Amino acid sequence: MSVAAYTKTGSKSTAKVALDKAIFGVEVTDTELIKQSYAASKSNARTNVAHTKTRGEVRGGGRKPWRQKGTGRARFGSIRNPIWRGGGIVFGPRTKDNYTKKPTVRARRQSLRQALSLASSSGRLSVIESMPSIDKTKDLKKILDKIGFEQGLIVAEKADSPIKRFSANLPDITFTTASKLSVGDVLDSASLLIEKPAIAVITDRLKG
Repeated sequence: MSVAAYTKTGSKSTAKVALDKAIFGVEVTDTELIKQSYAASKSNARTNVAHTKTRGEVRGGGRKPWRQKGTGRARFGSIRNPIWRGGGIVFGPRTKDNYTKKPTVRARRQSLRQALSLASSSGRLSVIESMPSIDKTKDLKKILDKIGFEQGLIVAEKADSPIKRFSANLPDITFTTASKLSVGDVLDSASLLIEKPAIAVITDRLKG
């Protein structure tokens, strides 16, 4: 299978780029695997900052609030008891909680193949022959406008591409490399613009 390509100036290329059907043309009959991989990618990207204190961490409560017997009230040893206002929290979120999920290598590869195939079949995938040599964000914006790429993900072969720096100034454009491309990246993007050398990297990565 093949897809239309663009030159580094944004013009449509006369030659089409061949895509491996085993990577970009997989028939997707069940999206459950994609769903699981997407959930795993989001869970692994989660920043665990929520932290509640237990009764042993809440300040105060070192003194018994009243004597054990004779008051007619229930016995308590600390005002930081979880059932008291201002007390500790039971089973609350902790920074040590681990939310990471690890799908198998085979599952990750197959789900990414399926995601790329869905993007290709729906016309969301485009290829640029090589990343343009630019010095300003407006130069990149001009090329993307010429292609018709207003919102989506740019996938380059190498991380040191100047496109990474300039695309950061465009609110609707994101950047990643072929070696780091994930199911979450593909599904979260309205469209994909992949550098031609990055196609080979993705193909080698997802073979087998």
